[in-house]
Amino acid sequence: MALLWLAMLLTLICRSVTTDHAISDPDPITNLRIDPQRKRLAWEQHGNVSEIGCYVNSKLLAKANGKLYCSLGDLSCEVKNYTVKVMNGQPFSAWIQYPKQGNPRAAADNLTCRVHDVDQLSCSWAVGKEAPANVQYYFYLKHPLETWPCPTYMQNKQGVNVQCHFDSISLKPQLQSQTLLRFLVNGTSGGSRIPCRETLHRLEEIEILAAPNITKTQCYENYSFMEWEVRSLFTEDLKYELEIQKGTDLAYKEETELQTLMLRNPGPYTVKVKAMDSMFFRRRPQGQWSAPQHLDCGRKDASFPLWLVYLLAPLGALLLVGLLFLCRRWPVMRKLFPRVPHVKDPIGDSFQNERMVAWDLEPESQEECPVAHVQVLGET
Repeated sequence: MALLWLAMLLTLICRSVTTDHAISDPDPITNLRIDPQRKRLAWEQHGNVSEIGCYVNSKLLAKANGKLYCSLGDLSCEVKNYTVKVMNGQPFSAWIQYPKQGNPRAAADNLTCRVHDVDQLSCSWAVGKEAPANVQYYFYLKHPLETWPCPTYMQNKQGVNVQCHFDSISLKPQLQSQTLLRFLVNGTSGGSRIPCRETLHRLEEIEILAAPNITKTQCYENYSFMEWEVRSLFTEDLKYELEIQKGTDLAYKEETELQTLMLRNPGPYTVKVKAMDSMFFRRRPQGQWSAPQHLDCGRKDASFPLWLVYLLAPLGALLLVGLLFLCRRWPVMRKLFPRVPHVKDPIGDSFQNERMVAWDLEPESQEECPVAHVQVLGET
């Protein structure tokens, strides 16, 4: 009986010592956190832990290999579970969620971005349907190596940022490479957490190609020629859609990979051009149409030159005024230069019958301009 009591006493003592030792030992991993600036899952470590694995949504991302962090790459707005596990020795794991969950309907809605006018970038979004009254949004353009906050905001009537505009993205060479960029809108509010909203694109995928600039036209009766150019920071493989209307005929469309158009026997016609990505045009925004170009390539001698009409019209008017002036001044001219009333024919002087020419003038009262009558006189 004494031996039984001794055994029970020793068991209680051993359990007490083990429990005290377990309570005094800290967890091997503490202070698990996300470092968004360095894009790391970091922690503090206690004791001798040889191998730790990092998991994202239960999938192994990487092994720490003696470090106190795992690199994560780009952090998205999607809420994910980040877990670390002791892979050798006493089993242990810890996890966190990032970003911290808020009301998804308070996040910026319908985020859309476009490159336009060659080197302009504009993004717009709507206020979340359940966003609090004091919400404010901030936009960031993220490259793997650099982040640019929005330089110019446009606001709605309530003073909430709903658009962002970047001028001259051609001045940022790293943006001209075919790199996947993150377009991110964060939300803030004094009383609640606002989830972020993001979209991923390469800039060439969201470019609205500028309208072609028509640089040369030639127009003849038998053919016409047109040439144009398009500026783009991101797209080299282009094709073009043309809309052509000859005279009063219905307009028709055609495509070409050349930057020229030649038409035979064109007559009068109107044409406009827009550029498209020859490889991914179905997945990109439509380009802008050029201004309609009207050319009249009919016969040049079929109509009287307009400049000659403008020249001859005043000359004809002056000539008419001069004639009227001379008609009204004719009596003065007659008095200054009187005509000889009778003129003899020198050849018929030797003949018995003379021919004489007399000029008989009408009275001035009947006509202002003189009318001459010739009378042949016989023998006297």
